[in-house]
Amino acid sequence: MIELDGSIGEGGGQVLRVSIALSAILSKPIHIYNIRKKRSNPGLRPQHISAVKSVAEACNGSVQGLHVGSTEIIFTPGYLEGGELRIDTGTAGSITLVLQSLLPVLSFSSKPSSFHLIGGTNNPMAPPVEYLEKVLLPLLSKMGVRCGIELVRRGFYPRGGGVVRGWVEPVHSLSPLEEVERRDIGRVYGLSYTCRLPSHVSERMASSAEKSLSNKGFVASIEREALMPNHPKCSTDPGAGIILVADGAYLGADRLGAPGLPAEEVGAGAAKQLIEEIESNAAIDRHAADMLVIWVSLAEGRSRYSVSTLTSHTLTSVEICRLLTGAEIELAGRLGGPGIITCRGIGFKRF
Repeated sequence: MIELDGSIGEGGGQVLRVSIALSAILSKPIHIYNIRKKRSNPGLRPQHISAVKSVAEACNGSVQGLHVGSTEIIFTPGYLEGGELRIDTGTAGSITLVLQSLLPVLSFSSKPSSFHLIGGTNNPMAPPVEYLEKVLLPLLSKMGVRCGIELVRRGFYPRGGGVVRGWVEPVHSLSPLEEVERRDIGRVYGLSYTCRLPSHVSERMASSAEKSLSNKGFVASIEREALMPNHPKCSTDPGAGIILVADGAYLGADRLGAPGLPAEEVGAGAAKQLIEEIESNAAIDRHAADMLVIWVSLAEGRSRYSVSTLTSHTLTSVEICRLLTGAEIELAGRLGGPGIITCRGIGFKRF
C-alpha cells in the first residue's frame, strides 16, 4: 500500500484528486493522511467525497474513512470497468474538479462509459464546464483521448443542482504531447452568461471584455446568454460569469460575477487575465498546465509543453505524479513565472 502525506505541496484537494485517480489506474491501494491539512477547513468536503466516490464506482473500489471532515482515507481499487455513472455532490461542489479525477480513470477502463454529474458547474475556485470543453478536451484529443461533455443545466452557489453529462471511449495508451511553440492568435471568442438576472448584465460583461481586448488589438466575438427560469438550462440560483478563449491556442480565462461586483469589472478582469496569458507567448495556460501532468505522466514517450505560469497547483501535480508513477518530469522556470514542462511518461497500457 502506498502511504501518501496529503499535506505535500500546496496540501489541498489537488493532492487527493490526482492520487486517487492514479491509485485506480495503476491498481495500487493508497493510504492518504493529513488530507487538506494546509486549508482553513482541513479534511474532506462534499466535492472531494464525490470525486472519490466516482472513481471508486468506476473501478469497483472500496474506501474507508470517507466522510465530511475526514483527514485520512484508505482507497483500495478494483477492476477498471467504467460503464454508466451517476454522481450527485448534493451541494454546489465543482463538477469539473470531479471530472479531473474521473476522466483519466474512465479513459483506461475496459468498456465505454457515460456519466451524469450533478453539482456546481460554475464555481469561483474551479474551471467552468466551458473551459474543459473549449481548452482541455481539445488538448487531450491530441493525446488520443476520446470523450465529450455537455452542459445540461447550470448550477451556482449555494444550491448547485447543475447537470453535466458526457461519454468516454477507452484508450489502449496515450500519445505524448508536444506544445512548445505557440500558434498565432487569430481572434478571441467566448461566452458571457447569466441566469435569473437582467439581460443587460451579460451584455455589460461582454462589452467590457471586448473593449479591453480591442484596446490591445484583439478582435473579440463574445456570445451573450441570459437564461430565465423557463429555460431548461437555467440554474436554480442566480449567477453570472464569462469565459474567453484565444483561438488558435490553448489559452483561456474566466471570471464569475458576485453580489455588488459591477458586471464591467467581471468582463474586464477576464480580458486582463487572457491578455496576460497571450503575452506570455506560452502554448498552454496556467490552468491546463496542472491538469495535463497526470496525462503526460501516463503517456508514452516524451511530452513537452510551455506554460504561461507555473502555479502551486502545477508543482503539486508534478510532485504527486513523480511519486506515484515514477515518471521523469523536469521543470524549466520558477513558481509564478512562465516555464516549460518536460515529462517522460511511463507508457501505461490498458490490457
